[in-house]
Amino acid sequence: MKTVLSGLVAAVTALWLLALSITNFPEPSALLWIAHQQGLYLTGLLSIALMSLAMLLATRPVWLEMPLGGMDRVYRLHKWSGILAVAFAAGHWLIKQSSGMIRALIGSEGRLPKIKYERLLEVLRRLGDDMGEWALYAALAMLVITLWRRFPYHLWRHLHRIMPVLYLMLTLHAAMLAPAAYWTQPVGALLAAFLAVGVAAAFISLAGLIGRRRQVNGSIVAVSSEAGVTEITCRLDAGWKSHRPGQFAFITFDRLEGAHPFTIASADRGDRTITFFIKALGNFTSTLAQRVAVGHCVTIEGPYGRFQLGRHRPDRGQVWVAGGIGITPFLAWLESLQASPEKTREADLHYCTRNRETDPFVTRLQTLCAALPGIRLHIHSTQHGEVLTAEALKLADGRKKKADVWFCGPSGLAEALKKGLKASWRGSLRFHQEAFEMR
Repeated sequence: MKTVLSGLVAAVTALWLLALSITNFPEPSALLWIAHQQGLYLTGLLSIALMSLAMLLATRPVWLEMPLGGMDRVYRLHKWSGILAVAFAAGHWLIKQSSGMIRALIGSEGRLPKIKYERLLEVLRRLGDDMGEWALYAALAMLVITLWRRFPYHLWRHLHRIMPVLYLMLTLHAAMLAPAAYWTQPVGALLAAFLAVGVAAAFISLAGLIGRRRQVNGSIVAVSSEAGVTEITCRLDAGWKSHRPGQFAFITFDRLEGAHPFTIASADRGDRTITFFIKALGNFTSTLAQRVAVGHCVTIEGPYGRFQLGRHRPDRGQVWVAGGIGITPFLAWLESLQASPEKTREADLHYCTRNRETDPFVTRLQTLCAALPGIRLHIHSTQHGEVLTAEALKLADGRKKKADVWFCGPSGLAEALKKGLKASWRGSLRFHQEAFEMR
């Protein structure tokens, strides 16, 4: 993620510097006004470029799953590109507002004269200027709502639908107020490309086409609830193209509520049935068991994700770590291995739970692992004083100098393990973590 964002910022900045280097400026007395104007251009370019990237990523481009590491990371990049875009837009607005301060300090001498345009073009420029300011205020409000975790998801989802409209308003602002000289330079070509991609993505979103080709209908064939976890099994229509163990899908139980992403907890059985385990974590999931029943119609979109068993390297040791409901992708892995247990590679599976005696997954895990001699199951029960540490992971697979850690669970546990492993592991270690955060 950092590589993509820093690369984009660097590319835009480099082309802005190229345009700056061939620009003829007036006397040095205008230096402060020049810096003001160029600051406006740079922050505007960076904001619209990042916003265009966010719009593209919002369309769930499957072709980016491989280079970016999965749709979960696509959405994480979408989130941070949007945050940075609004931050640069806010900087753009602040620089614009600073013109009064500069005028008070040095006067208007040396200020670059405004270029006057004729008729329709001047009207469009004024409209673009106004729209850009209105869209910025709305985008700032959306950013606050997005970062405010207590704001209800279903309300946030409906409000988030205005983002393509805000983007189109910002596109008009960028296209109309960019320097005319840019359009004959590489920076103008890059800006045009970003705007074209972003506008196309905005219309795809507004038309309701995101993920449409990967959607299938189905119905619930089994539902049960235990210890705050709802198990739902769905049978899907013929359009379902199967899935790989560890992938996830978006489920729509109610059109007003919208789609929610959940990991598919079952292997592909060839009968178009898939199972989800959904933990009661919010208003919607807490009452899900009472809202749905056998025969309830659902829409499934997917599958997505690269947290897959098939990506394992045979020359590296395997350490699997799950916390709470994060066990779901590993359940799909274990179920898929039941057909050929003799071919199963060795791996240590660590499952962290609050109480092993009441956890609904412990018995299931023990049954699945009993048929797989190569899988060593370790249960860590917090209420019994069994806290997983990086040292425990090291001892579990200390024979290997090269190892892969596959993690799905609370981010706090992930950070603690990564920090500990970085300090203690002697060898090559890769930490694969599902970044399951769509908001």
